[in-house]
Amino acid sequence: MGNPKVRGVAASDVVDAVTFRPGDLLADRSTGDPATAPGDRAETEAATAGIVAELAGLQEQLYAEGVGGGQRSLLLLLQGMDTSGKDGTVRRVVGAMNPAGVRITSFKKPTPEELNHDFLWRIDKQLPSPGEVAVFNRSQYEDVLVVRVHDLVPETEWSGRYDKINEFERRVVDAGTHLIKMMLHISKDEQKERLGERLADPTKHWKYNAGDLTERAFWEDYQAAYQDALTKCSTDSAPWYVVPGDRKWYRDWVVANLLVHALREMSPRYPPADFDVAEQKRLLAAAD
Repeated sequence: MGNPKVRGVAASDVVDAVTFRPGDLLADRSTGDPATAPGDRAETEAATAGIVAELAGLQEQLYAEGVGGGQRSLLLLLQGMDTSGKDGTVRRVVGAMNPAGVRITSFKKPTPEELNHDFLWRIDKQLPSPGEVAVFNRSQYEDVLVVRVHDLVPETEWSGRYDKINEFERRVVDAGTHLIKMMLHISKDEQKERLGERLADPTKHWKYNAGDLTERAFWEDYQAAYQDALTKCSTDSAPWYVVPGDRKWYRDWVVANLLVHALREMSPRYPPADFDVAEQKRLLAAAD
């Protein structure tokens, strides 16, 4: 299963450092301090590569377990302000996994069909199948974040969604899905720099959305909305993790550790052969 420590840093220590607990304040969380890094950037990137390699092996075992009839799965939920690195996290960490066992869903503005249902309807439809790792780029939490900030529905409606989300997540976990919820936490200054990089590079213009500046004007409102979402929906079965996002190399280290720690705890196993191995070896040896 690999060495649970890299240069003296245990994955459990990384998990503990970024867990959001009752009474915690988002404003107190650093967006850039590489507190659990095993060394400088180069050393951390090398250590991350080792963790990601183990992660890929564990994910393959989970996928094989599902093919063999197992019912467990893993769901990674990513939230964060614009430019916080959700796509980068998927590309640099999740991208190392076997794509046959990974499914990525980006939740956009609800379609007319989705609006005709409860806000959790479209989320439920994308839950992982047995053996699968599913990644949600944004999620059900948009309905207590952007909906709240922009008064898209009355407060009496969105304020009741926290309990519904908690109940939904309990059912998901009880059904055999390990749920990992990460907020990629960046500073306002870092967001401005990343937006500037997109404007300066023609190859990144496609990633720039003029609406990001409009949303940026609501920065403090979003921070308050995140504070409530984290506080009200960080539970024993589905805790929130606040990942420092200003340094991409450190973000990747934290995310990789969170995922590998979860899969180590799940301890997936390759299923036993459902055929006579010795007989098949004999037949293969005798084949032309």
